[in-house]
Amino acid sequence: MAISQKIKKIGLPVLIVLIIASVFLFWPINMDGKLIKPDEKLAEGKSAFLSQKDTSKTSEKKPNIIILLADDLGKYDISLYGGKSTPTPQIDSLAASGVTFTDGYVSSSICSPSRAGLLTGRYQERFGHEFQPGDRYPKNNLEYYAFKYLINTDSWRLNPKIEYPNDASIATQGLPQSEITFADLAKRKGYSTAIIGKWHLGHNKGFFPLDRGFDYHYGFYQAFSLFAPEDDNPDIINHHHKDFTDKVIWGNGRVGIGQIRRDTTIIKDKAYLTETFADEAEAFIDKNKTKPFLLYVPFNAPHTPFQVRKKYYDRFPNVKDENKRVYFAMISALDDAIGRIIAKVRKEGLEENTLIIFASDNGGADYTFATTNAPLKGGKFSHFEGGINVPFALSWKGKIKPHTVYKTPVSSLDIFSTIATAIHSDLPKDRIYDGVDLISTVNNNKEAHQNLYWRSGDAKAIRSGDWKLIISGKTHEKWLYDLSKDKSEKNDLAKKNPAKVKELQTALQNWEKGLVKPLWPNLMHYEFDFGTQKYFVDL
Repeated sequence: MAISQKIKKIGLPVLIVLIIASVFLFWPINMDGKLIKPDEKLAEGKSAFLSQKDTSKTSEKKPNIIILLADDLGKYDISLYGGKSTPTPQIDSLAASGVTFTDGYVSSSICSPSRAGLLTGRYQERFGHEFQPGDRYPKNNLEYYAFKYLINTDSWRLNPKIEYPNDASIATQGLPQSEITFADLAKRKGYSTAIIGKWHLGHNKGFFPLDRGFDYHYGFYQAFSLFAPEDDNPDIINHHHKDFTDKVIWGNGRVGIGQIRRDTTIIKDKAYLTETFADEAEAFIDKNKTKPFLLYVPFNAPHTPFQVRKKYYDRFPNVKDENKRVYFAMISALDDAIGRIIAKVRKEGLEENTLIIFASDNGGADYTFATTNAPLKGGKFSHFEGGINVPFALSWKGKIKPHTVYKTPVSSLDIFSTIATAIHSDLPKDRIYDGVDLISTVNNNKEAHQNLYWRSGDAKAIRSGDWKLIISGKTHEKWLYDLSKDKSEKNDLAKKNPAKVKELQTALQNWEKGLVKPLWPNLMHYEFDFGTQKYFVDL
């Protein structure tokens, strides 16, 4: 059929509409090619500091440092805080040998920003790492509107359309190269350094773990990876969720930046990842037991996807809910892996010379329905206690008295400062550090922080003493709680205490004067529906 006949059959007006619609739908929208560049002054300061010869002198033997980080582990998912679902004897034992923090906080309620703060000892908003780095943004109107209107994204909501970063710009997202990590500090002091586990702080040249102070890396760059290949292995229990993020994770778990790497070499390993991380940690300790080392083990358990070996699954025969049973089993596997690392330290006679820190990167992911974070409110993503109040413990034989309980707030930002003090490292004077040394703080029973702050876009929070102010994103609604009487954040006192609201809001604003704009945009926000209360936070 000739073109003229086809046009006549369709109708010229209809054809014109179709052409315009096609042009609109496939018109590219990721037009922003701006590359993110490190702060020049801070980059110069970092280079000068790391190249300086260490002149500090101490007669003490250099201590080993081990940081054990769980992924999306809720405070009451473990028995350390009285949780009934999953016995965690190894984590409990680690805490019993040192100090348990009853009010341990993270600087962000989501993975990558939280880790950025932990590794640098600085509020990540000070250097623009406020949101999750973007692996991909909509490339045209068709993708944007299909994602917005045709795909069920549950409580994840797409933000209004903007000019999204293009691929070149995305490649420059990650922990800013001007920032100094605790691995940088340790390496400058002559330590062997390793990261075994999840990175999630950039996946291009200049942002790899080996570029950020680590001598050795085993793990993956992405926010997630499969714990084992999804095949017909009868030893692995695989459990899928209905939410759209789970489909993405299962489809992309062991490809691209989710692949397992040893340094830069891709590893095709079918072993259960939580156990493999313990294997790698033991091997690193064995190799470096005669010299000082820093070992950072960011596990990906119990983050989705929900996969676990049958031997852990079989520990929970009375749990009828398959979703929860797999989740509890994953935590049990994590506890075993942590126990193996601790046992290796003791076996090699390193216990008195090794500082061990345990924490979670944020609260439990209640959208999986495997955990609720109860009695705390909310969960991962939120600035309510369930999102930011996490399991946190520290052990150092001979330095911290066993069975110590510290009851005032501490922060994951303190981990950097604690390490710096332990290894007798000085710090550069060109940047603000926000943490304290937890060893001296606990031993002298000092207050670690007068105020703690959070910001994710226009969602903000502050804890000052027992008072906590939360400001919702989008609506800017404010809630005020007295945590000494209301740890579950049920009773909003904002209307009864306008002066306190104003005081805390002013403190927040003063803190924000020292922050910078986010280095990259966020694609989505998350909506929490608490019945009579809705809360929004940018991711």
